[in-house]
Amino acid sequence: MILIDGKKEAAELRGKLKKEVLALKEKYNKVPGLTVILIGDMTPSQIYVRNKEKSANEIGLNSEVIRYPETVDEKTVLQKINELNNDDSVSGILVQLPLPKHINKQKVIESISHEKDVDGLHPMNVGNLSSGYQGSIPCTPLGCYLLIKKIEPNLTGKKAVMIGRSNLNGKAMAQLLLQEDCTVTITHSKTKDLKSECLAADVIVAAVGIKQLVKGDWVKKDAIVIDVGINKTDKGIVGDVAFDEVSKVAKALTPVPGGVGPMTIACLLKNTIECFKRKMN
Repeated sequence: MILIDGKKEAAELRGKLKKEVLALKEKYNKVPGLTVILIGDMTPSQIYVRNKEKSANEIGLNSEVIRYPETVDEKTVLQKINELNNDDSVSGILVQLPLPKHINKQKVIESISHEKDVDGLHPMNVGNLSSGYQGSIPCTPLGCYLLIKKIEPNLTGKKAVMIGRSNLNGKAMAQLLLQEDCTVTITHSKTKDLKSECLAADVIVAAVGIKQLVKGDWVKKDAIVIDVGINKTDKGIVGDVAFDEVSKVAKALTPVPGGVGPMTIACLLKNTIECFKRKMN
């Protein structure tokens, strides 16, 4: 079995992006800029943002984090986003989710210019992805897609099963696999006989948030399995896939942690650079 090393793949991608940033600086005499808005002090969000900032600096992007207390009002956040939309030094804007209850997530997402939406969540970018047009692709599905392609460059005719239907992962992942000529099934909590759906799949992407849901006898021999799940247990973090069981049958499998997570951050940097390039062109 191939253990898909997300840390290694992300480091490789960051290396390529660093060279690209240098080339852009030489060509345009400026570099892409990423601004992250962080509201409140939830530990996971703090850690994510710190990692994003570190990675952005490492490859030579201009990076800024704007921090607000959890009590900040929605109007202040929307005004700041409007400022950033009009700031030429900012190529990409990301508002770290989740948001406090008094702030409307959809309003925030839609207020970010679709040309600077590095999360790929703006309705315009969602539409672009499903129509096959250019635009930002959500970072986690993009990371998963790149890992799958590394193992199997030709996905034509493969059967792919997506477990989970969120806007952030499931739906975008399905679109990316459809563009590769896969036959895609989106499954979820109401799917009847999830096990048999998985058993028919050449590629399984699990992003449902149920610890170790996918068992060894759910996976056919030589399937590629991507585990997006992050579930806290007494013994630490585990994914949506029962790793020990599935590793005995799968062709390739991502670990949790160290699989999809590092690629998500690398793809955020990639999206920031793509936004910059589209603007300059």
